[in-house]
Amino acid sequence: MAVTQDKPTRTRLISGPGILLVWLYGVMVVGAVSRSAYQIATEFDRAPLAYGLSAVAGLVYGFITYTLVRGGETARKAALVCCAAELAGVLIVGTWTLVESSAFPDATVWSDYGMGYLFIPVLLPLSALYWLRKARTVTR
Repeated sequence: MAVTQDKPTRTRLISGPGILLVWLYGVMVVGAVSRSAYQIATEFDRAPLAYGLSAVAGLVYGFITYTLVRGGETARKAALVCCAAELAGVLIVGTWTLVESSAFPDATVWSDYGMGYLFIPVLLPLSALYWLRKARTVTR
């Protein structure tokens, strides 16, 4: 008798609310990357820290989008770590821009906790962290 070993199926992270997360992260990728690319190319010397941070935000959004689409437990864990780092970045940069606004002659994606993006940069990682914890596979 042949013994077959079942391949573990990849946990879908883009079902239900996960689809909305992918869509929102995709929009944020386009917004942050295009904004920072333009600003870095045309006026980098004006606010290098702000434009560099916006580029980093775009890369983080891109990686999270990729992991959500990829699915699986490893991708879920990587997305969890990235979303926690994203939230920390939004809170740190958001507070920094309020405390010492002179350090940021121009806004970043995460300035004032993402006020220029309707606070989506602070709400998105909170929502994603909730969804990713809920989507955790139960191992027995």
